[in-house]
Amino acid sequence: MTARMDATPASSDPRAVGRWLLVVAAVIALTVVVGGLTRLTESGLSIVEWRPITGVLPPLSAAAWEQAFAQYKASPEYLQVNAGMSMAAFQAIYWMEWGHRLLARAVGMIFLIPFLCFLVRSRIPSRFVAPLVVVFVLGGLQGALGWYMVQSGLVDRPDVSHYRLAAHLGLAVAIYGYVVALALELLWPRRSGRADPLLTALAGWIFIVLLSGALVAGLDAGFLHNTFPLMDGRWIPEGLSLLSPWILNLLENPTGVQFLHRLLAAVTVALIVALWWWRRPTTTPMGRRALDGLLLMVVVQAALGIATLLLVVPISLAVTHQAGAVALLTMALVARHVAPR
Repeated sequence: MTARMDATPASSDPRAVGRWLLVVAAVIALTVVVGGLTRLTESGLSIVEWRPITGVLPPLSAAAWEQAFAQYKASPEYLQVNAGMSMAAFQAIYWMEWGHRLLARAVGMIFLIPFLCFLVRSRIPSRFVAPLVVVFVLGGLQGALGWYMVQSGLVDRPDVSHYRLAAHLGLAVAIYGYVVALALELLWPRRSGRADPLLTALAGWIFIVLLSGALVAGLDAGFLHNTFPLMDGRWIPEGLSLLSPWILNLLENPTGVQFLHRLLAAVTVALIVALWWWRRPTTTPMGRRALDGLLLMVVVQAALGIATLLLVVPISLAVTHQAGAVALLTMALVARHVAPR
């Protein structure tokens, strides 16, 4: 999507709107990271109901805590994994999930209230109004998708569907990327009017790699084959062809899912190195800085992924690795915007 600032009403304030969108993007990124922490601490199934409005308040009395705990005790996670859990332990995971949901609600308010204020005062350039309405609608769908994901862990098995987890994370990151792209267009409009197609494709590729990482997390595949670069001494690991048709091994077999994520990550490093080598000499000074940042970030992200694997998924490293994926996508979007063809 493109925008020409000279075609906007005199009352519009593109830079103020752009700065607001950067704040929205930052809170979305924080929500994504907290969501990863919620997953890693196995807190996501502690709240077994979805109350979009009244759920903003946590239990405020001993009786309310007992009721929430009783609801959790009827869930598969308590019955199959956490039987005998104390109230204190339940409260710890409850607060984590409640905090994640509160952040998600905060994103909605941080978006909606300023949006309406800007809209009433005609501060938003006209061609950005429809995209921002789309952002709000997608945000509402994201909340519903989050509950759809949680529901999959409340029926028979004490774990959410890894497909629904990937969809929930994917939509959050897609909204984040869209908001960042809009903010960049408002703050630094491109003279060419169109983003670099190669860097656009790279951002899409990074998004796909991020989704494969969600499948790894959803299947706990990071706890297998904790060696690098070989997978337990083999380039092609044993157990890669357990499912039929074979393609399911890359989607539902933990060994295959980890193998795919490793492969996609290696290709990502190679793509960014090649693009940096090819494009850096011919771009602008700002474009060179963006490409340098992209190269640095992919090296950091690869190192974080390897360390997370070798150390068998410590929570701090795993959360940092997820944050690194968002940072890498951000750098790709920035490079896409400021590095001319």
